[in-house]
Amino acid sequence: MPTISQFFGIVIQMFWREHAPPHFHAMYVEHEALVDIRSLEVIKGSLPRRAQALVLEWAALHRAELMEDWNLCQSKQLPKKISPLD
Repeated sequence: MPTISQFFGIVIQMFWREHAPPHFHAMYVEHEALVDIRSLEVIKGSLPRRAQALVLEWAALHRAELMEDWNLCQSKQLPKKISPLD
């Protein structure tokens, strides 16, 4: 599971053999959430409120790059790193 970004203790990963809808995994301490790239909604799991707000802010800024990484993963290619939230 390649890590595509890290910021403020949050790890963003994307898996090669994933199912639709296009999504990524956000992990913070013992919490994990799956976030739909198109709608930016949490579709499974949960994060603390502040961590979720940071993840959604980051995802909104990098939605096109996330879709590009999703397409790379679907074709079994390594996704590209995405700059963290500053």
